Amino acid sequence: MDLLEAIILGIVQGATEFLPVSSSGHLVLVSWWLGLDSPPLIYTVMVHLGTTLAILLFFWKDWWQLLQAGFRAIKTRNFHWNQNLETRLLTLLIVGTIPAAVIGFLLADFFEELFSTPAIVSINLFITAGLLIYGEWATHHSEMLLDDSRQIGVTDSFIIGSAQALAILPGVSRSGSTIAAGMARGMDRSSATRFSFLLATPVILAAGVMQAFEVVTSQKSLEDGLVTALAAGFVSSAIVGFLCIVLLLRLVRHYGFYGFAGYCLLFGLVSLGGVLVRG
Repeated sequence: MDLLEAIILGIVQGATEFLPVSSSGHLVLVSWWLGLDSPPLIYTVMVHLGTTLAILLFFWKDWWQLLQAGFRAIKTRNFHWNQNLETRLLTLLIVGTIPAAVIGFLLADFFEELFSTPAIVSINLFITAGLLIYGEWATHHSEMLLDDSRQIGVTDSFIIGSAQALAILPGVSRSGSTIAAGMARGMDRSSATRFSFLLATPVILAAGVMQAFEVVTSQKSLEDGLVTALAAGFVSSAIVGFLCIVLLLRLVRHYGFYGFAGYCLLFGLVSLGGVLVRG
């Protein structure tokens, strides 16, 4: 894996992990379009850790308050989920994480192997586009929008978490599915996007840890020059990921997700056409 390839795929991972366009789908299709081999597992680990660092740095204050609320509940043995806003949000995030955690643990390898072909990934991008369009439609037809993710209920959080589990399919965006589900449950764009990012944090972190454990247990030595590529992928994915979080949170205040839906449709159509032409 050369340095330029590592930087390109790191940028792709960092941008598409948080923009609602599917990071897994883009890694498959960009690699296919450029004629690149699938990156080694250890590289995937590094770019995942890069995006994990980005989201933890951006939301460190939020997670610090949530962890403090959790420790207070344990210390006082007061586990009422609605005792304060932080405890309520922490409970909602735990509930929302369960579907993706269970499905990801049981079926991740199966779905990635079965649905990682360029043609199927291209079609799955249409699903992402449809989810985003539905989310926008739901927002425009809602009588009252919630401007704080802590106003939703446990059922809402579980539904949003179930939408996150759809991202096990390469080409279906994690952020796109959860944002659309949040908007469908009555949240405005900003609160749905912020809740989506907070909900993604434990899933992204767990994926990185599991992949890292797989690398460690494989006991494979690093190839010559791979260390530099790993560092480049980590840094590029972290920087671009952080910038994309900032960008998306600002964009959703004034613009909708139709542009991202259109992009997914276009990229999916072009890629599917490329697959058919190449045979």
